Amino acid sequence: MTGRESAREILTLVADTGTFTELPYPHRDSAPDGPLRWPGYDASRARAAERTGESESVVCGTATVEGTRAVLIAFEFGFLGGSLGERTGDRLEAAFTYAREHRLPVVPLVATGGSRMQEGMVALTQLQRVARQSALTREAGLPQIAVLRDPTTGGGWATLGAGADIVLALPGAQIGFAGSRVRPPDADPAAYTAEAQVAAGSADTVVPPGELRGTLGGWLRLLTDGTTAPPEPAPVPEALGTVPGLPASGWDAVRRARAADRPRAERYLDAYFTYRLALSGDRCGGTDPDGMLCGFGEHRGRTVAYAAQTGAATRPAGYRTATRLIRLADRLGIPVLTLVDTPGAANDAEAERQGAGAAIAELFGAVATARTPLTTLVIGEGGSGGALALAAPGRTWAVPDSYFSVIAPELAAAILKRPPAQVPETAGQLRIRPQDVAELGLIRTRDGRTP
Repeated sequence: MTGRESAREILTLVADTGTFTELPYPHRDSAPDGPLRWPGYDASRARAAERTGESESVVCGTATVEGTRAVLIAFEFGFLGGSLGERTGDRLEAAFTYAREHRLPVVPLVATGGSRMQEGMVALTQLQRVARQSALTREAGLPQIAVLRDPTTGGGWATLGAGADIVLALPGAQIGFAGSRVRPPDADPAAYTAEAQVAAGSADTVVPPGELRGTLGGWLRLLTDGTTAPPEPAPVPEALGTVPGLPASGWDAVRRARAADRPRAERYLDAYFTYRLALSGDRCGGTDPDGMLCGFGEHRGRTVAYAAQTGAATRPAGYRTATRLIRLADRLGIPVLTLVDTPGAANDAEAERQGAGAAIAELFGAVATARTPLTTLVIGEGGSGGALALAAPGRTWAVPDSYFSVIAPELAAAILKRPPAQVPETAGQLRIRPQDVAELGLIRTRDGRTP
């Protein structure tokens, strides 16, 4: 389905029945046919109003979505292609201001072809107004969750859409900065779809219309529950299949951490959260679904954010996604749980071209400067800086089936020009067992103390 729903139809789809209340709109006197005196502009607006029943290209109001109150901004594509003009900017500014005054999240339901040509540069500068209002709302610690409808192009995509904290998209929706009539003639249309934007890391997920209210309501509930108590370490119940007892040697720790049947991040997250939603994408053109899982979930009635390595080598997009997650949680006052499990950062040529070093540096910085509490559990391999970047200083625990090391034992032996037979001995010398790292004062013991 590619949604060409009217503004009122999309509001009915997402808002709880009978809860939508339209906000009052600012009044603006304008010259005949607008700021450019474009011939026939007033007549075009009159026809659009008669056809749609709306007086502008956005409808703004408040409603509850699955019980959480929010400011909803619904674009009416039937009104001059949902384009942004000066009066549209007035409405958007008023809606964001109301959200800040009443401490409400903002949900743009976007369907637009971009800025209104009949108002020229006056229309284009509305994007600056919108960007400022979005930034002020972000600074106020209020979440913004965009729903991308068909089409979402131009400045509407580049501000209200791509600038949101969480980006949901309807299946098959046309999404891209360039609209269908201004793209190169040989452009692949598949690149301008909701599915392509999710694959490129610019949107989080595609949501079928029938699931939109539930998904949007879940995100609103999770992101408006800012509680700053530190999360407890993820559970290590026997049901997860962890091996009892601490490893006897460094090499034993490595073998246990690399065991194919030990529990991985998904099982820990399922055991920890009663409900969770995943975010995806680094907003720089990449995703790392095989190396990093990020999102928000409910644990014992409160929201906790999570960034979890899966046991694979983490790619640059994975580190950037984790950075995005931590910064969002920090801004919203939501604590973060991280799960460390990687042999190390991906070190192939493509990873270098994608900026591995810069991505890891950004994550170190996000962890170091976060004001919200972070808690870490090492659940498998803790390979060098690629693992340490996700670890919370002073609040890191480890399970028995894990190790934490400055370098993999095999690589250490190779650097020292030792034969493969000496790899187990090298592992012991590195002191990488959980109890070794605890004795070094780098992780917490089971009773919560650091030696």
